[in-house]
Amino acid sequence: MKGCLRVVGIGPGAEGLLTPLARRALEEATAVVGYRAYLEMVAGLLAGKTAIPFELGQEVERARKALALAGEGERVVLLSSGDPGIYGMASPALEAWLALAPQHRPPLEVVPGVPALTACAALLGAPLGHDFAVVSLSDLLTPWEVIVRRLEAAAVADFVVVIYNPRSRGRPWQLGEARRILLRYRHPDTPVGVVRRAFRPGQAVAISTLGTLDETTVDMETTLVVGSSRTLARDGVMLTPRGYRQEVEA
Repeated sequence: MKGCLRVVGIGPGAEGLLTPLARRALEEATAVVGYRAYLEMVAGLLAGKTAIPFELGQEVERARKALALAGEGERVVLLSSGDPGIYGMASPALEAWLALAPQHRPPLEVVPGVPALTACAALLGAPLGHDFAVVSLSDLLTPWEVIVRRLEAAAVADFVVVIYNPRSRGRPWQLGEARRILLRYRHPDTPVGVVRRAFRPGQAVAISTLGTLDETTVDMETTLVVGSSRTLARDGVMLTPRGYRQEVEA
């Protein structure tokens, strides 16, 4: 039997945000590989399947194991949170797939999911109504100097900036430095959406400003949305106008 590999985005974790295509991939799978917490999110769909858990930091190992199982004839799902193509498992899976000789590559499909940035934007209102950039502050795989240049470029260009991996116990200083960079080009009153655990138990949504953001409330389960010069915050929502001939009165 010829195996296959599907890299499946499961969205933020809420069952209602698991796409029909992702659900079907899980139903058809014989083996499911993923970070332990992701397996728990889809536990109700794993009956009768081989579930293979991994820990954080084992992304390459996950991808290689999934490919090995597919090569043995299994119908494999490799789980990714959000969308697998956005800081997700599609990249390491495809790198490992390309490293194989063509005759040894199993069929591979990337199944999209709801990314954290759109889930968070929905909870905030419409902060991504115009051009935006996405930057991760994690320097595990990207030098901090490169992250700084990207933040500066996004700030100069007046993009709304979505920030992933904003603050961890091992690098609590980087968010403060990112704010200082953005404040060179943005007013302190610029709205900042703070969303933690979007569409999961313990969800928290708040709107702060670039000048008053309490960094101690931010962790690795938080996504930040920093407004552009046109972004408004009013009556509990953030809005970046698309540019139609309809202005919100100040």
